[in-house]
Amino acid sequence: MSIPSGHSTVTVLGLGPMGRSLAGAFLEAGLRTTVWNRTPGRDRELIGQGAAGAATAEEAVAASDLIVVCLVNYDAADAVLRQDAVTRALKGRTVVNLTADTPDRARGTAGWATAHGIRYLDGAIMTPAPSIGTPEAVFLHSGPQDLFDEHLPVLEALGGTHTHLGEEIGRAATYDVALLDIFWTAMAGYAHAVAIARAEGVTARELAPFAQGIGAILPPLFAEFAEDADSGSYSGAINPITSAVSTMTHVVAVSEAHGIDAGVMRAAEGMARRVIGLGHGTDGFIRVAEVLGRH
Repeated sequence: MSIPSGHSTVTVLGLGPMGRSLAGAFLEAGLRTTVWNRTPGRDRELIGQGAAGAATAEEAVAASDLIVVCLVNYDAADAVLRQDAVTRALKGRTVVNLTADTPDRARGTAGWATAHGIRYLDGAIMTPAPSIGTPEAVFLHSGPQDLFDEHLPVLEALGGTHTHLGEEIGRAATYDVALLDIFWTAMAGYAHAVAIARAEGVTARELAPFAQGIGAILPPLFAEFAEDADSGSYSGAINPITSAVSTMTHVVAVSEAHGIDAGVMRAAEGMARRVIGLGHGTDGFIRVAEVLGRH
């Protein structure tokens, strides 16, 4: 990887598991890397690998033109970046904020950055910490195209793919929230399925291969349902929502027979019945998205 002259330094603010992985990847790529964390001591291993440890956030910011932020949320990020001394030190520098939060928080921070002469890109990391520095890492970015292009050679030290989603600053956070919605509802469904299976004498290990089969069905359905949602066709030719509701009631019945909370499936069933009540019983399940979005 070739990093242009003048782009060989980077600062990482936040040294949780993800922040440490980011800093480690920059070091591995040969970048002069400065690190800082609110809780002292987390920089020891990175310093041993060649990182410069900063005593304060202001000192860390002053060390580099590119500042990568990875904290638990925007409350934590704001508490660091909006300190008067840090804000002054950031003027004229670029912040790439990989902290996860909401689109509105990203827009608010971008507005604050612009008002203080700070160049700003928002971003999201869509893979776990061990993927950083490998081809499996996935990064999403939003903000000014020229700013993204300028710093991409350094960001590519983090491995994987870096996708610029557009100049509207909230787009990376929007993708992040939507994709995490898929992940955590799926994980909740899997945990519930394991509870049902165990109640009926089936172990999680026995269920797992078949659960993976269900998972494999989903990617082509996502693509098909996306076409339905964007076109407004909501086709139910394969599986109308009336049929889907019937199977949902089976899940609820078995759950409650074993004293297992069926609140998540009851919520899904309720959404489906709302669609049917509005006269869309022959449509596919993705019609739920249109109904949920009504105000």
